[in-house]
Amino acid sequence: MKYFEKCLSQWNIGYDQTVIDRFEKYYDLLISWNEKINLTSIVQKDEVYIKHFVDSISLLNYIDLANKTVLDVGTGAGFPGIALKIVCPECEVVLLDSLNKRVLFLNTVISELGLSGIRAIHSRAEDLANERSHREYYDVVTSRAVANLSTLSEYCLPFVKIGGLFISYKSGNIDEELSASENAIGKLGGKCGSVEKFFLPDTDIERSFIFIDKSEHTAKRYPRKAGTPSKDPL
Repeated sequence: MKYFEKCLSQWNIGYDQTVIDRFEKYYDLLISWNEKINLTSIVQKDEVYIKHFVDSISLLNYIDLANKTVLDVGTGAGFPGIALKIVCPECEVVLLDSLNKRVLFLNTVISELGLSGIRAIHSRAEDLANERSHREYYDVVTSRAVANLSTLSEYCLPFVKIGGLFISYKSGNIDEELSASENAIGKLGGKCGSVEKFFLPDTDIERSFIFIDKSEHTAKRYPRKAGTPSKDPL
């Protein structure tokens, strides 16, 4: 816990005892539900805090999400969306996942932690992106999902408003993947912005954020039908 608080202070992220207590409760719920459904292979408390909690909130060292609408695509157990909401309550967060069991878990966490301005949706990105209330609506779209950047961009950029950002959480070694995805990003109305590489504090875990600016409208034909972006990346 001292390590976690050190990271919050190092990144100038304000916190109080409520924030600390919410992460503790989040961990307890994660471990409890993980016995019933597969949420994470990481269960040791120190590893969950470093590899899930700290990794998720590290984004706030690079961008202020206060008063922004945020969509977390393929959120899984709520990373990074719930973690970001806990430390930045001023943002509005939508969690998107395709598995209903995980959405039930997310709703339980939201309720048990007493969070407001956050909700979970059970849908595939390919389907939700074609709904008017979500398409090109969000200031920021995040994804920590395991997929190549071309595929993630097709899932995520249709949700981003003009002038907004798609931010992909990646490992440290992303130069080749980024180069291979530039054509797809351009087709989807995006433009590669900055890339931030860093190590999680006091570890050898290298991480990257890829910031993709939404500069043009995404053509209506994207995203393609369910399953296609992963099977046949642009």
